[in-house]
Amino acid sequence: MTLRVVIAEDNKVYREGVRAVLEFGGEFEVVAAVDTPEALLAEVDERRPDAVITDIRMPPTHHMEGIEAAHEIRRRHPSIGILVLSQHADDSYAFELLKDGTAGLGYLLKERIGDDDGAIARALKEVVAGRSVIDPEVVDGLVSRQAKARSSPLHRLTDREREVLGLMAQGKTNDAIAESLHLHRATVEKHINAIFLACDLAEEKQVNKRVAAVLLFLRDA
Repeated sequence: MTLRVVIAEDNKVYREGVRAVLEFGGEFEVVAAVDTPEALLAEVDERRPDAVITDIRMPPTHHMEGIEAAHEIRRRHPSIGILVLSQHADDSYAFELLKDGTAGLGYLLKERIGDDDGAIARALKEVVAGRSVIDPEVVDGLVSRQAKARSSPLHRLTDREREVLGLMAQGKTNDAIAESLHLHRATVEKHINAIFLACDLAEEKQVNKRVAAVLLFLRDA
């Protein structure tokens, strides 16, 4: 069975290169190739392909338009497999793509495809089948992220304590935090003391505990 694919990539040379690689073996038909996330969504809505290949960074901001489009496609058409291609091994991109689940999603580095022409075909078949494909280099980054999260004192905080610490990081006073969260000031103070205890700052005499806690938040959050 021929799989129908839509490609979104703002670099025309690379876009046409991916098209050529896919169509060479006859297993895939590229039904549209576009250069913006808006055009990608329009083509997906109209053509209902089996799979989508998208770059992460596209106009207008060249930030995470591809990932945002992937989430929107998943919302509108959950059966479509989505493969994101990136020049960046930054695990934060993969985390953003996979934060709501991994089924039918893939994240590959472009350099991997350059080294192995069959990589993109194999990845597409996996995501169309509802499985996930994540580049090994990105997996290493995600594992490191989780290990860091588990070792951070922030891992010990409750959701409410993290919320209070986040407002502390914004420079809010205890009264302002209490107002924002609709809590009594005494309750906020109790949460802050729990934060100091969890972050091993309760007995600290030489530093400003509030500043130290905020620095931990900014480092590890």
